[in-house]
Amino acid sequence: MATLTVWRFPTATGADEALATLKQLQGQELIKVQDGAVISWPGGASKPRTRHLSDMTGAGALGGAFWGFLFGLIFFIPLIGMAIGAAGGALGGHLAHFGIDESFIKDVKEKVTPGTSALFVLSSDAVLDRVRPAFEGIHAELIQTNLSADEEARLREAFTEGE
Repeated sequence: MATLTVWRFPTATGADEALATLKQLQGQELIKVQDGAVISWPGGASKPRTRHLSDMTGAGALGGAFWGFLFGLIFFIPLIGMAIGAAGGALGGHLAHFGIDESFIKDVKEKVTPGTSALFVLSSDAVLDRVRPAFEGIHAELIQTNLSADEEARLREAFTEGE
């Protein structure tokens, strides 16, 4: 089962700073990062900046189409190089079909605002009693949703790049 987590930080640079911790945890095999992205929204900016974590993911990563679709829904702008039609029929579908419900979208939309940042991570195999303490003191708020095996399979079928 995969988990989509959003670590929201009270500063525009917090997500980038927490990325080093995530990389260490993955190197210690305490979490498997399947895909991810960083959102940084400097105060006063009209829209957030995004960056795909392509250096942390391997084959089977969802990539730009998924993140562009998700961020387009949340922030009302297509981001990270999303191409229209790249996700096929999923673009017109409902994200709840993939385990990402409206309350998750609403939570992220309300909390990731100018002056904040967020680390979006699709992960599995997390050793939670070791992962949570690694982020203590970082002042992050966790927003998450779990995807069933079927939801994850549908998500991958619709959005996986390079397969």
